[in-house]
Amino acid sequence: MRRRVIALAGCAAAWPLAVYAQQLAMPVIGYLGGSSPAYRGHLLTAFWRGLRESGYVEGENVTIEYRWAQDQYDRLPDLSADLVRRHVLVIAATDTPSAIAAKAATTTLPIVFASGADPIKEGLVTSLNRPGGNVTGVGFMSGELGAKQLGLLQRLLPGAVRFAVLV
Repeated sequence: MRRRVIALAGCAAAWPLAVYAQQLAMPVIGYLGGSSPAYRGHLLTAFWRGLRESGYVEGENVTIEYRWAQDQYDRLPDLSADLVRRHVLVIAATDTPSAIAAKAATTTLPIVFASGADPIKEGLVTSLNRPGGNVTGVGFMSGELGAKQLGLLQRLLPGAVRFAVLV
């Protein structure tokens, strides 16, 4: 009987430690943005939806550390370094300046970016099909692709003199 009481007391004492350890084991994602949450709210919503579709819900089984530069891009290196010190598992960079700052802050943590620029020209990756290093993501290359699209339209409709773009 004494052994059962000691075992029960030991389990009762260890229970809060086990719960605390589980909370510490929750993965932490670093979210780095050059602007503000008000300006990037639609991207945050899409980010949360993507996480949820992958089985992650903020506060339940994943923690997200947000860092916003508030359009003060000179703050991005410090914000990136702060996420690295926080030991996040991955950094989600919402724009090109954030991705560049995150890449400068770490060569080991995975960085996932979304960029309107050419990620090769910006030095984020070495190639599109094999990014290499710790950085990967989506490059929309809107400037380069827009010129190509216009060129294709001109070839398809050689007599057209005006094109309209709806954004």
